Amino acid sequence: MGNLHKKKCIACSGDTLALLEQEINILNEKINNWNPIKNQDGIFVLSKYFKFKNFESSLNFVTKVSIIAENEGHHPDISFGWGYANITIFTHAVKGLTESDFILAAKIDQISV
Repeated sequence: MGNLHKKKCIACSGDTLALLEQEINILNEKINNWNPIKNQDGIFVLSKYFKFKNFESSLNFVTKVSIIAENEGHHPDISFGWGYANITIFTHAVKGLTESDFILAAKIDQISV
């Protein structure tokens, strides 16, 4: 995989544009098994489902994700329960994906599961 996990998420300005599908596909090759999909509003998001052996493992993972998210100033949507966590990332301000979304995904992939 790439070195995206070494970069820092950058807050987007008002003139930042969402990535085009071709750019999304290129960056997606640099992260581990995230799914770039369109949500119900037709906006590209990154989504990944994580499996765990129990609730405590799910909670510990989500806690680690929340620490990374706070440090990066970039906050994913997280749902979790017994044995799973689902992470969805996109940049609300541009209604789509930016490089920072892929950076956050790469950092999350660095968490040992």
